[in-house]
Amino acid sequence: MPVYNKLVRDLIPQVIDKTGKQYSTRILDDKEYITELKTKLQEEMQEYLEASNDQDSIEELADLMELIHALVETHGASMEQLEEVRQEKAEKRGGFTDKIFLIEVEDD
Repeated sequence: MPVYNKLVRDLIPQVIDKTGKQYSTRILDDKEYITELKTKLQEEMQEYLEASNDQDSIEELADLMELIHALVETHGASMEQLEEVRQEKAEKRGGFTDKIFLIEVEDD
């Protein structure tokens, strides 16, 4: 039986149930949960970086968004609060839409 030892989406046990296969799971404590969310974030980011087309890229970005939703909640905030912080930073420093690539800055 393959061993996965990784955080999975909430409905994965039901998906496996439908196959008739046996499996085992456990519920993580809060500290483990945050650690595994971060691990999953790295995994999904790598999959995004390796995506070879727009559709796969969007699928991976959706996975990243789901993880961001979960992580925001673990930090006691809401997506609305996160969006406020994002907007504040964009107002102060801009976004990334102008495609500016900084090459160098003169030393003092």
